[in-house]
Amino acid sequence: MLEYQVSELEQQQEQQFDERVIEIARVAKVVKGGRRFQFRVTIVTGDNRGKIGMGVGKANAVPDAMRKATERARKDMRLVNLAGTTIPHETTGRVGGAVILLKPASPGTGVIAAGGVRAVLEAAGVRDILTKSLGSANVLNVVQATFAALESMKSPQQEAARRGKPVEDLLPFWERRKKNG
Repeated sequence: MLEYQVSELEQQQEQQFDERVIEIARVAKVVKGGRRFQFRVTIVTGDNRGKIGMGVGKANAVPDAMRKATERARKDMRLVNLAGTTIPHETTGRVGGAVILLKPASPGTGVIAAGGVRAVLEAAGVRDILTKSLGSANVLNVVQATFAALESMKSPQQEAARRGKPVEDLLPFWERRKKNG
């Protein structure tokens, strides 16, 4: 009875994750007799409340690669700092030749992003943000640069304590306006 309840809880937690397939690519390894083909699948998993993870899986068949990528994404889950429906401050992430610029946006703006960046941000729970991809368009590097940018995010509370300022001074202007009346 107890085992049944535990597995039911695990299933409910698994169902809460938002999983998005970023890329399915056929990759080749050149061997003596020719080429060996496999599939590489990139998946982003998030709980829409600030936890996200990315996984890459390779296998001879797409379903096996997707299963591997999903498992790795769930193991890789990390917490990112959010400020309501947006991010606390402007930031950039850089991986290889890909550079991603993330800017906070006022409520109602939506996710102004495309491809892998949009999937990562929506899985993380960001609803209002402006983005710009600079440099390489390599999907895997762009997604990793987005993760790097989100991980470099500082929470307003920690930064306010470090600077010795009130938290309100570090919030975006539309948040300050709400608090002041």
